[in-house]
Amino acid sequence: MFKEWGFLLTEIWVLLALAALIGLFAGWLIWGRGADCSECEQASAAKDAELRRLRAELEAEKARKAEPAPAPTPIPTPTPVAAPVAAPVVEEAVSDVGVKPQGLDAARNGIPDDLKLIKGVGPKMERLCNSLGYYHFDQIAAWSPSEVAWVDDNLEGFKGRVTRDNWVTQAKTLAK
Repeated sequence: MFKEWGFLLTEIWVLLALAALIGLFAGWLIWGRGADCSECEQASAAKDAELRRLRAELEAEKARKAEPAPAPTPIPTPTPVAAPVAAPVVEEAVSDVGVKPQGLDAARNGIPDDLKLIKGVGPKMERLCNSLGYYHFDQIAAWSPSEVAWVDDNLEGFKGRVTRDNWVTQAKTLAK
């Protein structure tokens, strides 16, 4: 009986050694037979270069954030200057329709009213009104029907807007 056990143990060890050799040979066949992995090395080198570049960017960003911010430049305080008093424009131009309302050369005290508060007046319309000498709500509120007709006729690209949006009534409310 002991003889049979000795034979079986010897046979198992031989078969295990043979299986190990076959596994090593199969691995060598499958994974490269000792060939160099130049593609792997190139990919690894590219990843390393990208990693170094990103680290350098991160360090530069940290250094830039660590630098003290430049001191803000002080805003100069404006010196009060007496604003010129706008003289009324004496031009009473007569158009085909209506009479031109009296305008100003500049806004009173250098500060015009925000004409955009009137429905139908946007930034472009406000600039157009200012170019015609109308800066304040009380100017528009004082327009007569013939003056409204003149302005309606002379607002380039916006003809009829004053009447349609009822500027005079709105300006009277805003002038208060």
